[in-house]
Amino acid sequence: MAKGILYLIPVPLSDDAAFQSFTPYLIETINTLDEYIVENEKTARKFLKLAGLKIPQSELTIHDYGKHARDKGNINDFFEGLKQGKNVGLMSEAGCPGVADPGASVVARAHQLGIKVVPLVGPSSILLALMASGFSGQKFAFHGYLPIDKNERAKKIKDLEQQSMREKQTQIFIETPFRNNHLLEDILKNCKSNTQLCVACNVTSADESIKSLTIAEWKKQKEDYHKKPTIFLLYV
Repeated sequence: MAKGILYLIPVPLSDDAAFQSFTPYLIETINTLDEYIVENEKTARKFLKLAGLKIPQSELTIHDYGKHARDKGNINDFFEGLKQGKNVGLMSEAGCPGVADPGASVVARAHQLGIKVVPLVGPSSILLALMASGFSGQKFAFHGYLPIDKNERAKKIKDLEQQSMREKQTQIFIETPFRNNHLLEDILKNCKSNTQLCVACNVTSADESIKSLTIAEWKKQKEDYHKKPTIFLLYV
């Protein structure tokens, strides 16, 4: 029996950006699926409704790979339908599955089982921020979260600045939203005045803000990124 296909389905980055995020192929695809692996069931059901799902939601099979499910460490049950030839969708809480997202482990397991993986087009805040930064898109690296310890974080910021200068490489990283302002303070304190910093906040939402300035120019700004999804990019 042929195995099914695992479709990687991007989810809007914010509540007011849904219709910027859909493609006709995505809408067509979700209406052929009645089984999903999701990070957050409530978010997933809301997205499917907004995207124009015609299948009654009561008929859907939804597997939860949220934090509590991941802690149990067993995702093999998610693949029974796929192994029997059913196509299944994978969804993150927001953005692209597998990119700065725990869905990567589901995708990795699919490859181990010989299941075809098909990524659909949709929003990635990391790539959108890079596109809008004006920094190098030829060489870039995403580092996820920087260390929480203040001394270690300061050292990491300086290391990233040096790496960017050596390799002409854009350095991209994120922070838990309630610590954004602290991270910005540390960047301004530890980077050289001519280093460039882009801060991309609430990407695709109505109050989106994307600014690329030198560190010297940033020190003259008064911005509040507290509790707002934000991407930071450094470039020398």
